[in-house]
Amino acid sequence: MTARADQPGALVIGAGVSGWTTALVLARRGWRVVVIADRFGVDTVSTVAGALWEWPPSVCGRHHDEAVLGRSAEWARYSYIRFARLAADPRTGVSLRPAVFYFSRPVDEDPAELTKMTEVGRFVPGFVHDPELIAAYGVSPRAGVVDAYSYLAPTIDTDWYMAWLAGQAEAAGVTVGRRAIRGRLAEREDELLAEYGAELIVNCSGLGARELAGDTSMVSHRGALLRVINDGSRMARVTAAHAVANDTRTDDQDMVFIVPRGANRLLLGGLVEPGEYNTDLRLDSYAPLQQMLERCREFLPILREARLDAADPVRVGLRPFREGGVRLQIEPGTRIVHNYGHGGAGVTLSWGCADEIARLAETLLAQQGVA
Repeated sequence: MTARADQPGALVIGAGVSGWTTALVLARRGWRVVVIADRFGVDTVSTVAGALWEWPPSVCGRHHDEAVLGRSAEWARYSYIRFARLAADPRTGVSLRPAVFYFSRPVDEDPAELTKMTEVGRFVPGFVHDPELIAAYGVSPRAGVVDAYSYLAPTIDTDWYMAWLAGQAEAAGVTVGRRAIRGRLAEREDELLAEYGAELIVNCSGLGARELAGDTSMVSHRGALLRVINDGSRMARVTAAHAVANDTRTDDQDMVFIVPRGANRLLLGGLVEPGEYNTDLRLDSYAPLQQMLERCREFLPILREARLDAADPVRVGLRPFREGGVRLQIEPGTRIVHNYGHGGAGVTLSWGCADEIARLAETLLAQQGVA
């Protein structure tokens, strides 16, 4: 599809899952869209993501503010519906599988977790709350978990999905430019709008929003995933996702994250390391990665037989964390719409956020009186 000159124009900054999803939604709603970024494809943090759809907050999350979680739940619900439809097409890299969440004390004794579980049970298909899930899935009795629930969750092979998403956007008429934007967007707004013939700018720059939006609350939360072979040759194939949430009351690295990826890989995680920016980590020289692997093996003993993917054993990424949660709003007095600060939930929230961006874009267009 070729964009027409008489269509309203949108400049989307950022080529992660938020940027591409926003660009695709806008293009399908009649916008002429340009995506610009200094990183594409495997260079973006989205390809490192565990990409397990989760009801907010995610297992690596640190948001517990009710207002933040309320908006995130709406975006997650919308995204679930979209991902469930995409799972019918194997070309997307999206699949549906059981995801099991484990707890060190009964969920009924933790008000926050009970509230979350109640909402999950009300909305998400395949919900089961049963401590027997622990033994049924072969979790070690020494893992220290006593309760569990499960639901049917979208899991996304980000290598496939990001390529599919970009292809869909370009087929819808989205054009692309490689470029680094520096400085405050609000100070360069008129220049950029004129250069790209656009009516608005959508900021999906992730950690780049610290500079582009002048948002000093943006900080990296470094994460890492190990990739192991999951083809049934050395161990029984793991077909469900398993997760134990990071304990936000301490600084301990205690999260367990085990997620099948595609046909024959398994992701093991994870880490939440605030303020860390170095992504050059190796399993043989970085103790937290070794401890992460051992934590997963202790939790699910079948992983003792797993072998690392020799070609791609470790992926490290920087979650774009924002203390106040996602910033999705029109910057007052501008034609800039912000969509950043998703932390570890960028994939989970992507379609819901993009839909709201499209509605805000239409509001801006109406205010400008553009037909």
